[in-house]
Amino acid sequence: MSRYTGPNCRLCRREGAKLFLKGERCTLEKCSFERRSYGPGQHGQNMRRKKSEYSVQLRAKQKLARIYGVREGQFRKYYKESTRVQGVSGENLLRLLESRLDSVIYRLGLAPSRKAARQLVRHNHFTVNGKRVNIPSYLTAPGDAIAVAEGSKRLEAVHESLRRSREMVSWLSVDKANLTGAVVDIPSRADIPTPVEEQLVIEFYSRV
Repeated sequence: MSRYTGPNCRLCRREGAKLFLKGERCTLEKCSFERRSYGPGQHGQNMRRKKSEYSVQLRAKQKLARIYGVREGQFRKYYKESTRVQGVSGENLLRLLESRLDSVIYRLGLAPSRKAARQLVRHNHFTVNGKRVNIPSYLTAPGDAIAVAEGSKRLEAVHESLRRSREMVSWLSVDKANLTGAVVDIPSRADIPTPVEEQLVIEFYSRV
């Protein structure tokens, strides 16, 4: 799956749920999903068609991949890794996705969306344990310290994002004054507010 470059709101309408791909705009009344919550295209309003088991699993996979902005090849690697380690595969998959640097920065409130976080990371605006990291898929671990790079502390995008209220997850801590954050624990499923049935994703790849 190549990188999607079309309208983000079209993805939300396709999945039938808000994916919060545009940050604050998704919470406003002018959000396109609020006005047109049906699927895109000329057949988008046809909701009577019965969905097959495969279709339900595919949509769950697509929804999860789009929320985190992960391409198909990388997403499949996360699936394989989640089945190799001990524990529930679906929860392992979510932990891997949440541990990505772009996702952690978004959860800390240092970026308005994961897409914005990826762009900021690629432009060397963040450090992990004192070293600049420009790889959005970099996997963080408990004990890692994330900070806005010294030369980037005046970025308006970061300060504007921090000014907006956002629910913090318990496995992260943030110091808004110093523009820093830390991974304090491994997230449990209850600590990951991602609206998706991850077991359907595991079932999808298991049958392929």
